[in-house]
Amino acid sequence: MNTVRESRRPPEPPKTQRSEGRKVGAWREHHAWSLSISWRRLAARPLSTLLTVAVMGVALALPLAFYLLLGNVERMGDALGRNQSISAFMKPGQNAAMAETAASALRGRPEVADVVVRTPKDGLDELAEVQGFSGSLQSLDVNPLPYVLSVQPRPGLAAEDAGRLVDAMKATPGVDMVQDTGAWRQRLDALLGVGTRAVSLLAALLGIAALLVVGNTIRVDIQSRSAEIGVLLLIGASRPFVRRPYLYAGIWLGFLAGVLAVVLAVVLELAMAGPVGRLAAAYDGSVSFGGLPAWLLLSVPVAAALLGWLGARLVSARQIRRAAAV
Repeated sequence: MNTVRESRRPPEPPKTQRSEGRKVGAWREHHAWSLSISWRRLAARPLSTLLTVAVMGVALALPLAFYLLLGNVERMGDALGRNQSISAFMKPGQNAAMAETAASALRGRPEVADVVVRTPKDGLDELAEVQGFSGSLQSLDVNPLPYVLSVQPRPGLAAEDAGRLVDAMKATPGVDMVQDTGAWRQRLDALLGVGTRAVSLLAALLGIAALLVVGNTIRVDIQSRSAEIGVLLLIGASRPFVRRPYLYAGIWLGFLAGVLAVVLAVVLELAMAGPVGRLAAAYDGSVSFGGLPAWLLLSVPVAAALLGWLGARLVSARQIRRAAAV
């Protein structure tokens, strides 16, 4: 009989699934509430929030400004001579066939993008266009200029590879002299390397400064609500439950600061566009202005929000632990 009665009982609902579903729902509701209440708390003290966001935004905008400057210096170097052609002057008495043979040998090298053979007549015509030379050139019976190989290095060629190319050009049969700006190229590469390292260190230091600003703001907020936090802990609230609104406050502060940093960087780009445009016109358009890439501008608010969360996480954990111990 007992067996029959037990078989007729309806199956009990799985309590574990219902409890897990309720926990997940409560977790979501508390996250939504924490997101909302943290925003309302920041809006309740607009001056303090504005100052915090402004300090963090300026700190995050400085690395973007230096990154923009460094990128345009590198672009200007490329336009004004970083990849400038290297000239190889052939020995006197070399004819067109010998010059073309030397050019073919250089075209086969991986460091070379192109080789142009300039005849003595081409050189004479260029000198004739220079003011004050046309009359003197008409009195010459024989063209004294040699053949010149204008070698264009591959774009982005490193200084070491450019040095090897110059050595190979000097060793080419029939070449008398090689004119290169290798020393200038090496100085530019070294300068850009120092600038890149400086921008990285500056970004790290200012990121730490932004983290400390958020941490101090959250610390002051927690201290002003220490009595409220103590009551919540006494009635059984967990530390993550109490800490969650302050974490969202840090995320809000970091995100808003990142948006402000992007706005400042875009304003800086617009301010530089006019002077750079005039500079480009002076160099016949060979110099161009490049702005910050879109992926960088989009990633700054996200990275700033993570910094804000980290600063709030470090400070709130310690402050709430101290409140629980009191």
